[in-house]
Amino acid sequence: MSSQTEERTVEDSRPPREGGDRAQYGVCAFLALLGTAVIVDALGIPHLTSGTDPVGPRAVPLILGGLLLLLAVLYAVDVARGGRGEPEAGEDVDLSAGSDWRTVLLLVGVFLANALLIERLGWVISGGLLFWGTAFALGNRHYVRNLLISATLSLTTFYAFAIGLGVNLPAGVLQGIL
Repeated sequence: MSSQTEERTVEDSRPPREGGDRAQYGVCAFLALLGTAVIVDALGIPHLTSGTDPVGPRAVPLILGGLLLLLAVLYAVDVARGGRGEPEAGEDVDLSAGSDWRTVLLLVGVFLANALLIERLGWVISGGLLFWGTAFALGNRHYVRNLLISATLSLTTFYAFAIGLGVNLPAGVLQGIL
């Protein structure tokens, strides 16, 4: 007979604290605030109905806001009863390792650069830098291949928005060429 042994960490073996985890109550408060904001915003929508739309545009946001409030209450009750999420069990995740701040800061820098350059350079160039920089920040070191893929992605999304959706992304320095 084989016996299975469960690996338990210190966190798993601790009994749940009375009253729940304060961080989880923060999530409950965020959900409640979000639900309230959605409801308040939905109440500002004029109540217009027609023969083809007897419900009007207010119904969906009101329902979603109500569901967010209900979720916040149910989650708060679960946390108060000692409920907590299951820890990450992925094989490729080292839970004892710290955060990779270099990658996070590189990604933030790439997104900020895109936001600052999109009007001047245009979507095709800033989007290409965004895609290439993201691949670089996440550890891919195939520079030429990433450049080709980034150029293809930015051109494809530029024309997909322009032709498919009718939304003109900024052309920037390529105005008249694209």
